[in-house]
Amino acid sequence: MGLSTQDWGSWLGDVGKSAALETAFAGMGGAVATALVRRFPRDWWAPAAGAALFFSVVTIYLFPVVIDPIFNKFEPLPEGELRSEVLGLADRAGVDVGQVYRVDASRRTTGVNAYVNGLGRTKRVVLYDTLIRDFPEDQVRSVVAHELAHVKHRDVPRALLWLALVAPAAAFLVQELAERIAGGRRPGPGTLPALALSSALVSLLLGSASNALSRRVEALADAFALRTTEDPAAFIELERKLAVTNVAEPEPPRLFQLIFGTHPTTRERIGIGEAWARAR
Repeated sequence: MGLSTQDWGSWLGDVGKSAALETAFAGMGGAVATALVRRFPRDWWAPAAGAALFFSVVTIYLFPVVIDPIFNKFEPLPEGELRSEVLGLADRAGVDVGQVYRVDASRRTTGVNAYVNGLGRTKRVVLYDTLIRDFPEDQVRSVVAHELAHVKHRDVPRALLWLALVAPAAAFLVQELAERIAGGRRPGPGTLPALALSSALVSLLLGSASNALSRRVEALADAFALRTTEDPAAFIELERKLAVTNVAEPEPPRLFQLIFGTHPTTRERIGIGEAWARAR
């Protein structure tokens, strides 16, 4: 069963926009990397780490208002019962929610999601219109409470802090590996393939460590949602329905989960809900 709701024209349009953006970002990244390697041939890893952190801050701040609207339409959640419910949950949890938006995800997918992104004035909670349309109120409330946890725990700024801590070591490893792959060739455009390969390998290594932290963050957000809504039955049914709607594997292979899993498995999340219900 597929998730796409797009016809060929709409799909090709999105692919074209994605390819154009990826090419632009790759070109800028390659130009910055080449300039740093040439300017600091012995220790370019240090300014590269700073550049990576700066780029991450800028993109997290700007993506919600510059890039995301290229693909979807975002509207503030209209006045009504759902908005009142969201603001009520935020008030009870002591969360400065920022803006709450509905996105027309249904133009591209039948999948369901919600997320938090942005920094400062661009901070926002985003709900898929498929979630609002197809899920009962108690389950939507559980999703919202989960996302409010990310706001309350300041998980986006904390992710940037994690990046600031690991970026210097990661950049140093990339430099060491790239120099060995390039075989001592003079730094320049010809060494970019070695740099790209070393970056991919180091990203895979550090990404698995970051994903382990992400799973912990998501589990804490689940616990927050259960405490805030006090509705484990809705939480459990939500996790079951999400797995079906998003065509997700309830219990993926352990190695895959260890390396790539950003959330606890569906089975683990249902277990969290059942344990919370028993404890109550």
